[in-house]
Amino acid sequence: MNPLVALIHPLLAEGDPLYVNGVGWAVFLIVLIKVLVIFGFLMVSVMLMIWFERKVISDMQSRIGPNRAGPFGIAQTLADGIKLFFKEDLMPDKADRSVFILAPYITIITAFLAFAIVPFGGVVTVAGHTFELQLADPPMGILFLLAMSSIGVYGIMLAGWSSGSKYPLLGSVRASAQMISYEAALGMTVVTVVLITGSLSTRAIVEAQAGHLWQWNAIRLGVVPFLIFFIAVIAETNRPPFDLVEADSELVGGFVTEYSSIRFALFFLAEFMNTITMSAITVTLFFGGPDGPVPHIPHLYWLWPILWFLAKTLVFLFVFVWLRAALPRLRYDQLMDLGWKRLIPLSLGWLLIVAGSVIDGWWGFGMAAAVVVAAVTITRAFAIGAEREETRAIIPQVGVRLWSRPPEDPAPGPPLSPSSQGGDS
Repeated sequence: MNPLVALIHPLLAEGDPLYVNGVGWAVFLIVLIKVLVIFGFLMVSVMLMIWFERKVISDMQSRIGPNRAGPFGIAQTLADGIKLFFKEDLMPDKADRSVFILAPYITIITAFLAFAIVPFGGVVTVAGHTFELQLADPPMGILFLLAMSSIGVYGIMLAGWSSGSKYPLLGSVRASAQMISYEAALGMTVVTVVLITGSLSTRAIVEAQAGHLWQWNAIRLGVVPFLIFFIAVIAETNRPPFDLVEADSELVGGFVTEYSSIRFALFFLAEFMNTITMSAITVTLFFGGPDGPVPHIPHLYWLWPILWFLAKTLVFLFVFVWLRAALPRLRYDQLMDLGWKRLIPLSLGWLLIVAGSVIDGWWGFGMAAAVVVAAVTITRAFAIGAEREETRAIIPQVGVRLWSRPPEDPAPGPPLSPSSQGGDS
């Protein structure tokens, strides 16, 4: 056996039964087919997702939406992609050429790799080889997910920096701040799932929720971690109402101002792919993944988990579209306030309660009491800060002179002449 294969074989065999008997040409072929199928599935899903979003929003706004290319306008996204592919590709004079070209590929590769750990079906056997309907099931799958979601922001940051313009740079810096703000809350909610499950494997997390509806982590963890996770996911994917990264009303076009043609399309391809990926991750972590009732139909047992997974994912994709059509965009101070002052303290407090409950019931009760006391203290501190007047701050208000008289006590002086009062001379 190859030394490299011998090294990684125990890790691979620990999760997927495909690697139990070693790694041969048949195994490589099956893995290659799974890669191509999942990549094609994501590409087609992105095309359908864009069409679905445009149609749903048009229905909510009493419009028709795309209806020219293909039946019901379903090929409109394909037509737009072909048009962008053949448009002129521009390169700014002051851009860093290599980084400028690399940035969109970083965003789309991380979006695809994050989907690799999602179990979208059960276990099947083909030609004597048993394998999971999942591209990869590493024992540290959750850590891989967090790593990919963190690396994705580098593509946006490098796109703004390499453009050689101030407006894309401002957009990319703002994106970094937004990602860091919500990455912390997202990570702590994922840790609560790991604590209650006892494993970092996504397949093990799905199996821990199998059997009954009340075993889903969204219910077992008290709904709050799921809500925090989903809000953080919306911010991570730059979806409305958190789409400040590319707020064209403020920064021309955000970090994609200098991009055109296919590179411009790759950023939005990655955004919609991230939306699909994070919807699938939400289903995996909190709603049992492909788990669901399986009717007794011969030779179709493998199909029902896939259908359950697709149905659950479609529900969250609709919620993404619904929020885009219903909510206005937040201001940047509101976005940062929600992340740092609300979601991070709440996720940390809930993590302590879950950790205490895993140890013992009394520990959980003690952690809950400590969290309540801390919440009251923090809320009171925020209230005092909000009531404090700006004039009491160390730094004075912009445009106000420290030696100026208050408006209710004007300085005495001679009466104004009619001409100085605005009258005709």
